[in-house]
Amino acid sequence: METEPRIVTRTEGMVGIIELARPQVFNCLSVLGFAEIKAALHGFEADAAVRVVLLLAQGKHFCTGAELGEVKRMRENRGLLSGFLAAGHEALASLEASPLPVVGAVQGLCLAGGLELALACDIVFAARTAKFGDQHAQYGLAPGWGGSQRLPRAVGLRRALDLMFSARWIEAEEAERWGLVNHVVADEELAPESMRYAAALAGRSASGIALMKRLARDGLATSLESGLQREMTEVLPALFSEDVSEGLAAFEARRTPRFSGR
Repeated sequence: METEPRIVTRTEGMVGIIELARPQVFNCLSVLGFAEIKAALHGFEADAAVRVVLLLAQGKHFCTGAELGEVKRMRENRGLLSGFLAAGHEALASLEASPLPVVGAVQGLCLAGGLELALACDIVFAARTAKFGDQHAQYGLAPGWGGSQRLPRAVGLRRALDLMFSARWIEAEEAERWGLVNHVVADEELAPESMRYAAALAGRSASGIALMKRLARDGLATSLESGLQREMTEVLPALFSEDVSEGLAAFEARRTPRFSGR
């Protein structure tokens, strides 16, 4: 039975931080870990002072997915395995559906379920020495937490299949070229750079960011025509928000806007 903390949370300014806290097992994910991620996210969503979530990991490596020994034990009970898959799907879907932007910071190995976790983030920073890969094929497995769907959407079908079939690792700079990563930084700059980005994002309009995220993510599941229609429908009332009034007033006064999130 797990007794050590699986994640730790804290806030710095308007940034809510979720930190994977099992470095001794490469931050492997569990049912309880997923539940804690989901609960932490919902707690930040309920806190009006938090506008951005930053996902970090303790130790040398971001996350290498599930513990294979635990997967082997759970094969004795189909219900346990089903619950494990469902827990991962629910937690990662919560990150995508959250009105808060989620920034991930990846160091070391980001493999299999760890890659699936990174794929659920909105923005990804990577340390220059980070490595990304999907290890499932090496063990006769397939991605079970959304990787088969999110990876092709992130990097294209052929690259996704190559990464999944081969189980090879790619360097951070190649991941950036593929569109899997937004920003590659020096290893020692990963935490400060990702925090600076998150803090800057927190100064934007929370309602505007939430609308952009919702339109962009939901648009992937519909036709271009439907997405464009929805954009027009939802942006029109948003133009009358308090934040838009503040943004326009700040522009006229040549000052920095002070957004309320409304």
